[in-house]
Amino acid sequence: MHINHDTTQKNATIRIAFTTREAALYLGLAVSTLNKWRCHGGGPQFLKLGRAVRYRKDDLDRFIETRMFGSTAEV
Repeated sequence: MHINHDTTQKNATIRIAFTTREAALYLGLAVSTLNKWRCHGGGPQFLKLGRAVRYRKDDLDRFIETRMFGSTAEV
């Protein structure tokens, strides 16, 4: 059995951290929304690795959980 290490490494990276575009797709939001939140606050936590911005899946899931409401009066 031959293992393609390039593909395996890329898949492992995707599971650990998403690009802004991948995070936006995961959340169902526009990339511009995440970009604005990163500058002005209010969005999910993110990593800054050199110039690269990454979002951990756990942080995106936690962000989703904090946005759960039972009624509009709670917002």
